[in-house]
Amino acid sequence: MTRAHSKSRAAADDLRSRVHFCAETGQIWLHEHRMLLVHAEAQSSLRKELIDTLGMNRARGLLLRMGYASGTRDAELVRTRMPELSETDAFMTGPQLHSLEGIVGVIPIRVEVDREAGKFHCEFRWINSWEGQSHRRQYGIHNEPVCWTQIGYACGYSSAFMGRRILFKEVECAGMGDDCCRIVGKPIEEWEDADEHMRYFVPDPIADQLIDLQTQVVQLRSTIAEKENLPADMIGNSPEFRQALALLKQAASGQITVLLLGETGVGKELFARALHEMSNRCDKPLVAINCAAIPHDLVESELFGVEKGAYTGAQVSRPGRFERADGGTLFLDEIGDLPLTAQSKLLRVLQEGEVERLGDDKVRKINVRLVAATNAGLAQLVKEGRFRADLYYRLNAFQINIPALRERRDDISPLAKHFLEKYAAINGKKLLGFTDKGKKALVGYAWPGNIRELQNTIERGVILAPNGGRIEIEHLFLSRSQDEVQELGLDSDGKLDINGPNAGRALCDAVCDGTMTLDEVEAMLLEAAMDKARGNLSYAARMLGLTRPQLAYRLKRLHEEATSSDAAPGAEAGTA
Repeated sequence: MTRAHSKSRAAADDLRSRVHFCAETGQIWLHEHRMLLVHAEAQSSLRKELIDTLGMNRARGLLLRMGYASGTRDAELVRTRMPELSETDAFMTGPQLHSLEGIVGVIPIRVEVDREAGKFHCEFRWINSWEGQSHRRQYGIHNEPVCWTQIGYACGYSSAFMGRRILFKEVECAGMGDDCCRIVGKPIEEWEDADEHMRYFVPDPIADQLIDLQTQVVQLRSTIAEKENLPADMIGNSPEFRQALALLKQAASGQITVLLLGETGVGKELFARALHEMSNRCDKPLVAINCAAIPHDLVESELFGVEKGAYTGAQVSRPGRFERADGGTLFLDEIGDLPLTAQSKLLRVLQEGEVERLGDDKVRKINVRLVAATNAGLAQLVKEGRFRADLYYRLNAFQINIPALRERRDDISPLAKHFLEKYAAINGKKLLGFTDKGKKALVGYAWPGNIRELQNTIERGVILAPNGGRIEIEHLFLSRSQDEVQELGLDSDGKLDINGPNAGRALCDAVCDGTMTLDEVEAMLLEAAMDKARGNLSYAARMLGLTRPQLAYRLKRLHEEATSSDAAPGAEAGTA
């Protein structure tokens, strides 16, 4: 198992070493095949334009055929340039190329390849699928697999490699809401529905379909017109968010008391305001109060009002929040922090629909819809005796759970874009958006402070980013740990540096700190070159930029030093 893994790792390293960047000619080469580095965002925009213009089915066929052509080309490369590899290692070069090209991370689950016998059955897991993430970001969760270019690549590569038609199907897809993608490939005759999938690989002339396309455009415009407009600042298309919003709309048309549950920063007040705006009380006031921000001895006067002289310092009569919200909506945030004395009076107000100011015996009728919110478990507070059970049941008539931001990661990007536009306007800046690494960091972060933390982070990023540029990861997160995923850089010859820049820095630090000497570094370098060249002196010398005699001299000196070092202890022992 170790030998197989080592061999596979060596093949992957060898593949990386065959990629060259030429700064003078502006070309990238994989062997003798010219490659391109394309902005993922630009590719995503092109893909969206194809879908919007051609329709989903025609765009799917076109993208499948593009991927198929790319896979066929890579299979040709493997066949002509890597004949020394075993059959399995040679086939796995395709998935490695797919990863190296930045399309998707490929994890093999089952690989059974036998060209001579014509047998083929493979299963792979895809992670960080560019195409799945792009489709999901632009169109939301789809009801079918959407990694069309990638599945076309797998079919083209496998078919060309095997010399027979191989069909891969995507059985799990990030674009459908799955955590990752999973594909299964077999010869087409082993699939019962092969014809349904293979029709997409047949070129489809577009000119004679213009009338149908016009119909689709009309339907598309109709769909856009019918698209639901969310309340201000309420942005999201994830299932969790949509479910909470659907409950909010159902409650809006009635008068039932609503309890909003969610962590700090998820937007409970925003939901309360949206409920008020969607209700028939929208032309009346919405009054909000944070129960945790008011001293306990002032809560009752804030809620129910106070008459002049009711207590020391009450120099004027003033209405409470209930009276001010009469006819409209009262939002009580962090209601779990309400003291018990105020809880009992609140229950009476809700039951009787009337309120008495402190220091007054006059009863005032009120018509208020109550919306409460808390980030604490009220049921647990009831068990602990810190919250009245009868009030809890009264408040819990219609419960809406607002998901945390980490539970609706699909909404992070549109929210971040919205906040960027908002704060760029406030600060008078023109920004091009986020860098790719910045986007990845935003989506990957846990967001313990939820949307409020995201909003503050974007505001800081807008302030720190240069005008006319993009927001980088350093502008968003001032202190963060380094990513564990290794990135490939360029060495002096234009090859991908597998060890990356940190390895060189660590070596310099070791020499400067006295952990290693220059002679030890030179010895390591010479030995590594000879190992990689498999003992070929001329090849090793070329790798090190030396002549063959220069390398031979250095190796001889290294051997003599090692011999004298080994002999020294024995000589001393004999003398003693």
